[in-house]
Amino acid sequence: MKTRIESDLIGELQLNGDVMYGVQTQRGLENFPISKFKLSDYPDFIHGLAWTKWGAAIANHDLGLLSDEIYNAIVQACKELLEGKHHEFFPVDMIQGGAGTTTNMNANEVIANRALQIMGHEFGEYQFCSPNDHVNCSQSTNDAYPTAIHLGLYAINFKLIEHFEMLIKSFEKKADEFKHILKMGRTQLEDAVPMTLGQTFGAFASILRDEVDHLKCAADEFLTINMGATAVGTGICSVPGYAEKCTEAIAKVTGWKIKKAEDLVAATSDTSSMVGYSSVLKRIATKMNKICNDLRLLGSGPRCGLHEVDLPARQPGSSIMPGKVNPVIPEVMNQISYKVIGNDLCVAMCNEAAQMELNAMEPVMAQCCFESVEILINGFDVLRMYCVDGIKANEKQCEIYLKNSIGIVTALNPIIGYKNSTKIAKEALQTGGSVYDLVLKHGVLTKEELDTILSPENTIKPVKLNIKPRREPIS
Repeated sequence: MKTRIESDLIGELQLNGDVMYGVQTQRGLENFPISKFKLSDYPDFIHGLAWTKWGAAIANHDLGLLSDEIYNAIVQACKELLEGKHHEFFPVDMIQGGAGTTTNMNANEVIANRALQIMGHEFGEYQFCSPNDHVNCSQSTNDAYPTAIHLGLYAINFKLIEHFEMLIKSFEKKADEFKHILKMGRTQLEDAVPMTLGQTFGAFASILRDEVDHLKCAADEFLTINMGATAVGTGICSVPGYAEKCTEAIAKVTGWKIKKAEDLVAATSDTSSMVGYSSVLKRIATKMNKICNDLRLLGSGPRCGLHEVDLPARQPGSSIMPGKVNPVIPEVMNQISYKVIGNDLCVAMCNEAAQMELNAMEPVMAQCCFESVEILINGFDVLRMYCVDGIKANEKQCEIYLKNSIGIVTALNPIIGYKNSTKIAKEALQTGGSVYDLVLKHGVLTKEELDTILSPENTIKPVKLNIKPRREPIS
């Protein structure tokens, strides 16, 4: 096997001669065999690194710090990363010590070696294009790494919203499909008052749609970057005007409204934008958990549960109980929700762990945010395609519950009064009789009046009935 020798502060190291990364990436591979979350698994993060290095190259070239040849080669290498090429050479673990230095150097080395190849040189001939002196010119990990995280998360948020809105529209479609089906609403899992199945699914859609704007607002914070801060925010190792030029260049190559942080010292240690974004992901996760729990309850049974809807059967539910089918799709979305909530706690704790002029815990914060987005996207698609789109209403069961419910007595309160309504409800519970029959038995209302009060159009929205109150005590 072809090999090559590279060296760094620690000493020499032998590398596979065909790999596009270098010695510091190799050390990161050896030092951090921590998880199965590799940088190559998160293409949007690699895109963020490419935009960052491309913008820096533009600024450095404009300031006379890079030759035309090196600049053009670096830019081509960055564009190729954005096209999805060479991602296999980003093998480092997302969870790493060093505040992201391994990731930054992985990008620097891949871009430098690809630039060398473009210029007609061999991998590792860094005298012609150096990972540190050229690709990382005017930068440190402490500004390039968080900037790449910001850009990557901002990019992936567009995908998240796209898949999120497809799920929301699926719930909205079911709301329209079920709008004519009356059912009993439930509070604290007890019978409440009538509503439509369509209103239930419409509510699912509404509580999720509220979060779209929250996602956009939280992601907008990623548009503020700290390029030019270098090590601690003082701008050491950069020339005057670099921070502004680099920010403008990144804005140009991304097409986004990127702006430079007002205080680079503060921005270099502040990771609260990830906290805010992760918090919105947690909000969505808690709502998804509630919705999936409701779907599991509504579909429970089929003979000893609510069974107001039929969830699509996806697989046999037991290795021992014949005929059993489990709600596996809502269940997996529940688990995704718990994972996102756990990731949010990790992000919050890491944000609190910042010390002095840097937060060294950024790598796991980034991993948590990217992972949460990716599994939510997958979960949204699975829930939509394999569950929501195929849900069927069990109209007969909904009707049975509605007619036998004590809860419909609530609709009588404005006419016969709370005490009379309570007496009828109590008698219905004791005798097993229906509220409808007992009202007629006591002669409180005529059948015509009762049918009017309990008609669908008068039980699922505010109404003013032209029926005289009958609040004399029932004997």
